[in-house]
Amino acid sequence: MAKEIPAKNPNEMSFFEHIEELRWHLFRAAIAVLVVTIVVFLLKDFVFQQVILGPTTPDFITYQLICDYIPNVCFYPQHLQIITRDIQEQFISHLKVSLWLGFIVSFPYILYELWRFIKPGLYKKEIKAARGMVFICSFLFLSGVSFGYFVIAPIAITFLSTYSVSPDIANTTTLDALVNSITMFTLPVGLIFETPVVLYFLAKIGLISSAFLIEYRKHAAVVIVIVAAVITPGPDVFSQMLVAIPLFLLYTVSIIVVKRIDKERAAKEAAEAASGAEPDND
Repeated sequence: MAKEIPAKNPNEMSFFEHIEELRWHLFRAAIAVLVVTIVVFLLKDFVFQQVILGPTTPDFITYQLICDYIPNVCFYPQHLQIITRDIQEQFISHLKVSLWLGFIVSFPYILYELWRFIKPGLYKKEIKAARGMVFICSFLFLSGVSFGYFVIAPIAITFLSTYSVSPDIANTTTLDALVNSITMFTLPVGLIFETPVVLYFLAKIGLISSAFLIEYRKHAAVVIVIVAAVITPGPDVFSQMLVAIPLFLLYTVSIIVVKRIDKERAAKEAAEAASGAEPDND
């Protein structure tokens, strides 16, 4: 007698159906980026005068707060001239800024679309474990971008604009260089702030543990100081510590998160051992 073949689950999708579904999620995410990019492009005066050129002026909020509350370390850029060398530079910079801001503002929606694609393939316990992940990832990314913009960018721009090897040499910068610098001070920092989420998933699949993170905490501190020195051009310890402390706090938060995962895994293994069940490594 021939073995009966179980009927196909009507909710199960083929490989190409998954690709088609992913394509539509990415398409909606791209449309969101495009819409925000167009809005930012139309707000040219505000975006460049207040956002891009903001850290180059003494009345920027970071300089005002530091000079008001910590007058001993008051600083701000002085006489920084911004020029263009090519006729198309302003237009290209305008497009570049609009695209990057479109991506940053749309980042939560991009994560939401990716979550909608991944969610149907997860078990209930996995969905429960990942609850709020879109909000957490968005919050960490936008916090990193804000930290880079309001802390790292003012420090870096002030140092670079006031540094001089000769009084006969005037400090100038191109608009393109300024846009690239602010991009470097914000987007990479936003991604670095996702460290707790990355370590969370590495812990969930069993690649790392809290004991591992604690053992290598000193090594991580050295790496963090090096990263702070790289993204902060200023040679003073104050500037580097201002960047390094939040990064080290993120690492500490990651240890706390991974400790919780270790406890849950230990409790699960103990329960399975008590019931005589085969351990389930998920």
